[in-house]
Amino acid sequence: MPTAMEFFFEILFQFLAEILIQIVGEFLVDFGLRSLTDRHTARRHPVLGFLGSVMLGVIAGLISLLLFKHQILHGPALRVTALVLVPPLVGWAMSAFGKWQAKRGGERAGLERFLNGFGFAFAMSLIRFTFAK
Repeated sequence: MPTAMEFFFEILFQFLAEILIQIVGEFLVDFGLRSLTDRHTARRHPVLGFLGSVMLGVIAGLISLLLFKHQILHGPALRVTALVLVPPLVGWAMSAFGKWQAKRGGERAGLERFLNGFGFAFAMSLIRFTFAK
């Protein structure tokens, strides 16, 4: 029978793994998109950018199901909690990365804004929540 401390750390590590998977997926998509656009001529429409981020999140969620077929978090309450908490945290992390990039003279990509990062992470979380075993 696990102790309360072991249970706490197990839940903590499961949440961290869920966040890490989404951040890594978002960074990979972000860097891939950066290589495809011309930053000097590209124009961004905020609504289209958000919808594109959500669509990319759906695709990333489907790809993650190929790599990780099972839920990382076990138990419905933990999965719902992750669905609510993880996307804002990932959106914040991407926004912080974008601000850091801008301070160093770079340009912020679309996924490096909070709302787009949140949309990507929420779509990816929702796909995993719905379809992972």
